[in-house]
Amino acid sequence: MAKLFKSTCGIKTKNSAPAKHGRRTQRSNVKAVRTIFLGTAELACRSLRALIRLPEVNLIGVISQPDKPQGRRLRLRPTPVKTEALQHSLPVWQPASLRTDTTLLNHLKKLNLDLLIAAAYGQMLSPEVLEIPKLGCLNVHPSLLPKYRGAAPIPWPILNGDRQTGVTIMKMDESLDTGDIVAQESTSISPTETGGELHNRLAPLGAQLLAHTLPKYLKGELPLRPQNHQQASYAHKLARSDGEINWHRPASELANQIRGLNPWPGTFSRLRKHNESPTIKFWQAEPQPGTKLEPGTVAETSSHGIVVACGQYHLRIANLQRAGGKPLPAGAFLSGFSITPGNQFTIPTTTKDSRQPNGSQE
Repeated sequence: MAKLFKSTCGIKTKNSAPAKHGRRTQRSNVKAVRTIFLGTAELACRSLRALIRLPEVNLIGVISQPDKPQGRRLRLRPTPVKTEALQHSLPVWQPASLRTDTTLLNHLKKLNLDLLIAAAYGQMLSPEVLEIPKLGCLNVHPSLLPKYRGAAPIPWPILNGDRQTGVTIMKMDESLDTGDIVAQESTSISPTETGGELHNRLAPLGAQLLAHTLPKYLKGELPLRPQNHQQASYAHKLARSDGEINWHRPASELANQIRGLNPWPGTFSRLRKHNESPTIKFWQAEPQPGTKLEPGTVAETSSHGIVVACGQYHLRIANLQRAGGKPLPAGAFLSGFSITPGNQFTIPTTTKDSRQPNGSQE
């Protein structure tokens, strides 16, 4: 069975530590529903805190993914949700796969659960898990479903140049992010907003929507709305290779790529310089008009930025980073690394387009 950390949920295994009974903030006239929270990433911590404060919720425990090795020494580090849960003396289970951990599944079935709530958990739930709670399973998803189903719904709207995104509370079913919509809240995306900045806004927005929605859901006051699957799009998981700049693309799209993939995985290109091809990372850029040059050609350099020709217009890059260095404004970067007009950035051998067409599902 998966690890159980902290407290008296009644069982203890080789991957576990003891735990207390579930936490609940409750008025005497409110019947709290027995709830398990599933979450892993930092995005989910605000939703967990919101549940802890709700008098309608008796939080029995938390399920998170296993600790993973990180850093140069590959030391095991707990997930952000596990850390948050233990700070509130909540039991934490960490199955490698909730689908196959039969011991944990059997234990969950004995807990007389009313509700499961997930946010940035990172695993799909099996039909067996979905059938355990009496009132179903809810998910806090950081997009306006049915747009951007999948693993990376926060950066993709920026990559596509969308002006709006939001959060959705969804009742989960067996497929990926296809369940009925319980509630939604939209928010505008600013023209300079990065993926990290949007993440930091959507986390509290999702938590607030959950706190506002859940009491009404428990009273049966919210009609569920089926998703329009014809309008669905899929936000596939991003890889480091998604960050490579293809200078044949329009400058506006590359500016979106740079801010959408900031902070992870970041964007980069290789500079042809003598017999070397050093990798340069880009953190801030904007399109600007310019004379027609071969894509990837450095048109000008100054303290205001390095201007590079693209398929359409030019891209002025205001913040850069060398391998092993730290992000610097263009002026500071150029004082320690020479880039001159006429230098050439390489074009990827595979011309991968980091955008995902709206309305398509892979």
